[in-house]
Amino acid sequence: MGPRQSGIDVDTVRVVATEISDVLQTGVQMGIVVGGGNIWRGRIAEESGMDRATADYSGMLATVINALALQTTLESLGADVRTLSAIAIQAVAEPYIRRRAIRHMEKGRVVIFAAGTGNPYMTTDTAASLRAVEVGADVLLMSKNKVDGIYDADPNEQPDAKRYSAISYMEALNLRLGVMDSTALTLCMDNSLPIVVFDIFDTGSLGRILKGETVGTLVNSDGTR
Repeated sequence: MGPRQSGIDVDTVRVVATEISDVLQTGVQMGIVVGGGNIWRGRIAEESGMDRATADYSGMLATVINALALQTTLESLGADVRTLSAIAIQAVAEPYIRRRAIRHMEKGRVVIFAAGTGNPYMTTDTAASLRAVEVGADVLLMSKNKVDGIYDADPNEQPDAKRYSAISYMEALNLRLGVMDSTALTLCMDNSLPIVVFDIFDTGSLGRILKGETVGTLVNSDGTR
């Protein structure tokens, strides 16, 4: 969305795609889950009277639009990309099949997972956790809007909010810090999947994480780096 009120900002997409493309040059295997809040927010639609399941399915379609925008931009930068959708939409994306996704990544392709989990009542946070666990990812990297880690309060509202360098799954759950929804966080905890919350618009941050540098906030079992 970038500086826009809604929709897709081409320059913003290119910044994200460039960060990803630069990292792909190192040979790392990467899968990407995109949200759709810049186009549609199911919670707001539900509050306006829309059936929750219908609102959520509409949100899944919004993620497909974002996935295609990211795919096109990555391809323009030379990346080999495949978009896999949890909802059958074969004219624009392959159906999500776990073994197919893994095979694409083994061949050096970046995989974009679209349409969330394919089920209503599930956020794209949950989709990210689920896909990461399914493909055997080493770490889940989560970039949130306008924050560079996990804070004890909203840093956009409280400038003196403290940022955690590391925190445990249980602390994040008990303190309700809003890093991700509880279903997604619990899934990561149950599978010992570490999470790094960071700002992808901090140039080079994605590459620094993969080099082992301290960036953003690490969420793991013991809450230490």
